[in-house]
Amino acid sequence: MCRNITTLRGLEPVASAEEIEAAARQYVRKVSGVQSRSKSTDAPFDLAVHRIAEATAQLLRELPPTPDDYPTPAPRSDQVTNTERGDHDRGPGHLVPPAGVEPAT
Repeated sequence: MCRNITTLRGLEPVASAEEIEAAARQYVRKVSGVQSRSKSTDAPFDLAVHRIAEATAQLLRELPPTPDDYPTPAPRSDQVTNTERGDHDRGPGHLVPPAGVEPAT
């Protein structure tokens, strides 16, 4: 489970819907403690991710821009998603480093 959720405010280009959903999924997974999904957890989990992603997108639209002296770095370009790698146990859109690269702590 990811311990840190990437800051999405101030990214250039702006955070995509997939990045917002990935952050929402990480948040829901963290606060719920659900690490492996089942029939009994699927619906509430997906609903929570959807609601958190909508609230996050609205928040990012309504916040003023970040100050120029406090830029938010974009995710590393050498990261790939589990979906791209074919590893689906963490959910679609979860950023993971490519094989052979140690994850940042």
